[in-house]
Amino acid sequence: MIIDRRKFLKISAWSLAGIVPFRFASGYTLREIEAISNTPPQTSAGEQTFNMCNYAAPAIPVVRIGYIGLGSRGKEAVRRIVNIGQIEVKALCDLSEKQVKQCQQILFENRGYRATEYANDPDGWKKLCERQDLDLIYISTPWEWHVPMAVYAMQCGKHVALEVPAARTIEEAWHLVNTSEKTRRHCFQLENMVYHPFEMSVLNMVQSGLLGELIHGEGAYIHDVLKYTFGEPPRNGEKSSVWRYKEQLKSGNLYPTHGLGPVSMAMKINRGDRFDYMSSMSCNDFSLAPLAQELAKQNDYYRQFTKLKFRGNTNTSIIRTANGKTIMLQHDAASPRPYSRIYLLSGTKGFVQKYPLPGKIAFGHEFLPQQETDRLTTRYSPELIRHVQSFRQALDGHGGADFVMDWRLIDCLRNGLPLDMDVYDAAAWSSVTPLSIWSCANRSNSIDFPDFTRGAWTTNRPVNMSLRGGGDTQIIGNPQSNQPDKN
Repeated sequence: MIIDRRKFLKISAWSLAGIVPFRFASGYTLREIEAISNTPPQTSAGEQTFNMCNYAAPAIPVVRIGYIGLGSRGKEAVRRIVNIGQIEVKALCDLSEKQVKQCQQILFENRGYRATEYANDPDGWKKLCERQDLDLIYISTPWEWHVPMAVYAMQCGKHVALEVPAARTIEEAWHLVNTSEKTRRHCFQLENMVYHPFEMSVLNMVQSGLLGELIHGEGAYIHDVLKYTFGEPPRNGEKSSVWRYKEQLKSGNLYPTHGLGPVSMAMKINRGDRFDYMSSMSCNDFSLAPLAQELAKQNDYYRQFTKLKFRGNTNTSIIRTANGKTIMLQHDAASPRPYSRIYLLSGTKGFVQKYPLPGKIAFGHEFLPQQETDRLTTRYSPELIRHVQSFRQALDGHGGADFVMDWRLIDCLRNGLPLDMDVYDAAAWSSVTPLSIWSCANRSNSIDFPDFTRGAWTTNRPVNMSLRGGGDTQIIGNPQSNQPDKN
């Protein structure tokens, strides 16, 4: 695999994800998005060499970890992992030496040792992946580097955990799938919302038959960040770090996995069903252009944004599955709407909806009283959640989802258990973005999803997110975070 060194040097630091000239926050350049819009993505890629679904890799008693990308998400990941036993953080990598030193301090204060540092070196991540004393590479870099780094790490014999989205294009998604199958190394997309306590309880309800057969699901990423879209004028000669506006220049769902992940797990996607095809539509822009015009009256810095044509406020995508079920997915980061991931599941016997908070359950025309909903949620709380909570009351990050996700990943690797999410999930959930861009650019015509399992979805077993014989990974300390339950 060859990566252009000069292109790499153009990135000031992985920790400053999105601060890259002429590149969208999603990692796409305008040319790449136009190519997606004009050319239907490919839908097949050879034969399956090995089925990674339900694959149990050899157990790793002590998981040795290397971190690449130590910005806000990477730093929080290091802060969480020091509270999990039977791990060693062996290497820390970022182009920013400052970020590496900060994580080094977290490690030393909590575990009493220091890791090898890779800073100010464009090839540092490669050197980290090539080490013989690592089992897991944890990637929290800008999106465009997820696939190159994950592929190289797997080729070097390492399991991979990478932040969302795992891939930006269908070709990238296939690259992850093919590499994971050939190397038999896990590619775990760090979709934390799958591990939120409420979503975990509902998954248990679904698998216990309480809601009957699911027929429809809904998910979203609705987060009002309009006021941050154009950033602030640079001060003292600094370069502008604004990036959000670039995300609004083309229609599509550019951040699908938070809403889609938990719904997909409940609807057995890739394990009894799969995404078949999708249609996507965006409304016009009613907020961004007026905001740019108003800001330009106050400061000439904003005048550059008045010449741009923005995509619509809201994108809505409808997915039909191979078994004839439907999923509605939304994205809106520019409207004055309360934060929501929707999380709605409709079955033949019952109905669940999380937003507006708190979560609600119904078995008829009316929701159950909240007390009864809370009782059911507690009753169906899976052993995994109860086990982790038994160690301490304060869970960190997004309602505890971040810590449960990391602990679960380590516990499965240590005990040689299949991971809850595999490379097929990473590929399928991430592929919503390029497919939605194409559909929006083609009058919302439908576009087929690739079958990343190459037919194995018909026999793959649904995930069982219980302890399954694991659960012996220690929890030490009492990690806490001030992050709200949003992501």
